[in-house]
Amino acid sequence: MSEHKTTLQWNRDGKPFTPEGYSRDHAWIFERGQRLTGSAAPAYGGSEQGVDPEEALVVALSSCHMLTLLAIAAKKGWVIDSYADEAVGMLGKNEAGKIALTRVTLRPRIVFAEGNAPDAEGLQRLHHSAHEHCFIANSVKTEVAIEPR
Repeated sequence: MSEHKTTLQWNRDGKPFTPEGYSRDHAWIFERGQRLTGSAAPAYGGSEQGVDPEEALVVALSSCHMLTLLAIAAKKGWVIDSYADEAVGMLGKNEAGKIALTRVTLRPRIVFAEGNAPDAEGLQRLHHSAHEHCFIANSVKTEVAIEPR
């Protein structure tokens, strides 16, 4: 199959290491050299500039669904002009009573080329197939709901 490598780096940088005092900011470095600032959510002491792990998981699910859907649509000959998603992840308690990302709702808006769109049932099957084949959705316990707009 394939291997996916990342590097994570955090340093105290001489700041106090107390529950309130340490920085939650850290670097996410990807195999091809891209860098992002990761942090905790602001509610957990993180900075506004960083991407928190929960947001990263939500966007990973959204991105994987889109990329899978685009591949399926292209194979079926449906031309997509644009795709946007305003995904939302809900943090709550799972069945074991632990805090988890329990649900992610994808709200994709797809614009097909004129005269090239599937009917409503075909669009529903397209989303279902994309969800079934999405690597990330197949990797998590989180419920993923799809509400096309």
